[in-house]
Amino acid sequence: MTAFLNQLPALIGVIVGVLGTLLTARLNDRAQWTRALSVRWDERRLDAYSEYARALKEVHLLAHRITAPSRPASRAHPVDRTTGLELMAQADAQRTKAWEGVLLLGDADTVAAARDWRWAVLQLERAARGIAGDDFDWVAAVRRADEGRDRFYDAARASLTVGSGDVAQARWLTDRHMNS
Repeated sequence: MTAFLNQLPALIGVIVGVLGTLLTARLNDRAQWTRALSVRWDERRLDAYSEYARALKEVHLLAHRITAPSRPASRAHPVDRTTGLELMAQADAQRTKAWEGVLLLGDADTVAAARDWRWAVLQLERAARGIAGDDFDWVAAVRRADEGRDRFYDAARASLTVGSGDVAQARWLTDRHMNS
């Protein structure tokens, strides 16, 4: 019995060591799984944001192309109105599908910015369809759409924890048009 009691501290030390090793391994596995899950969701979120942005930008570009003949200073490559409206309907259908991914995976700020950008592009789309209001101002509407895109990208980059500074395009695009 005395021999057992003499070896009891060593036995307790081994048991504590094994439990500590198991606990550490479990915590490391959990942290690794959490990191892998986070990366997977970030990849899906990036895909959803990118798909939405591509689809909405296509609607924006088609609005420019459809209205190019009525805007003498336009640099857009004109497209036949019928063809353009058909392409716009397809692009808008793609945007509608992509929207679901943004709603599912996006955070509140990104979803709100996506809505605002969509609203701004919708005004361009309405002009291309010939249903804009009498007080519609193309230049101001394009500026709002460009600013909406910048806000969407800012929110999306924050959601994805992408750093590296400001990538806004609206001011650059305005300056480019003013100086040309």
